[in-house]
Amino acid sequence: MKLTRRVKEILSWYESDNPGTKANLARILMEGKLGGTGRMVILPVDQGFEHGPARSFAPNPAAYDPHYLFDLAIEAGLNAYAAPLGMIEAGAATYAGSIPTILKVNSSNSLSTTKDQAVTGSVSDALRLGCSAIGFTIYPGSEYQFEMMEELRELAEEAKAAGLAVVVWSYPRGPMLDKVGETAFDICAYAAHMAALMGAHIIKVKPPMEPLSLDAAKKVYIDRKIDGKDMTARIRHIVQACFNGRRLVVFSGGEAKGADALLDEARAIHAGGGNGSIVGRNAFQRPKDEALKLLASMIEVYKTKG
Repeated sequence: MKLTRRVKEILSWYESDNPGTKANLARILMEGKLGGTGRMVILPVDQGFEHGPARSFAPNPAAYDPHYLFDLAIEAGLNAYAAPLGMIEAGAATYAGSIPTILKVNSSNSLSTTKDQAVTGSVSDALRLGCSAIGFTIYPGSEYQFEMMEELRELAEEAKAAGLAVVVWSYPRGPMLDKVGETAFDICAYAAHMAALMGAHIIKVKPPMEPLSLDAAKKVYIDRKIDGKDMTARIRHIVQACFNGRRLVVFSGGEAKGADALLDEARAIHAGGGNGSIVGRNAFQRPKDEALKLLASMIEVYKTKG
């Protein structure tokens, strides 16, 4: 695997990491149809934990089978496949070496009334299964945010020492935030920056919306004329919050939506300097031919120069 100049540049940003971790980052960045570009499209399938099996897979029953999900990510030419322990175990031998995998090591569920997640996998699991990275969710704003951050600190330290990369889902939620606040412009930037501060190699956040939420931040955004007039401008600010682009940042597809809306988001992410999309339900809930067509169109957006 010969690295492109762009991937070498990205790896140079991670100055403290050992060769193993850089090799695993390179595997993700060099994989699939976007390999070598510095852009990524990743398939995450942790929704069975978060929403339950029927809400996740009944729209496309083939997706109940973990092998279907591996096949979808591989056939689409994606950079990586992220899932909880059981799903990766269910295809570990069949698909060993076929696509970089990210073991999601914590999860919540719809039966809980708290904004928290349980640790459901380990670094040793990730190594045993040949994963390139662990994935971990934090909820900035939750009553349990500090415990989650401390769990991340311990797992990230262990993962990096073992040569794995760390992907952080940073999703603001909690008593200070309503649904609008969870995706507010300033809050998304804050969440992305926290993930960078926690040592994430790849940061996952939701696409930022126009409202400003935190009173202490509103004045600065207004006085400094921080541009949030459209999605491209807001993405550009999220990238700035990720150490001025020195940390990779990808954006979730979120709830089911039309292909045109997803592609418009991808164009804004690309134009704003984001590194790509991490699209779950909007891919695997579609029939396979539709999903492959959608993912191919997204990849073409990210292949565009600029």
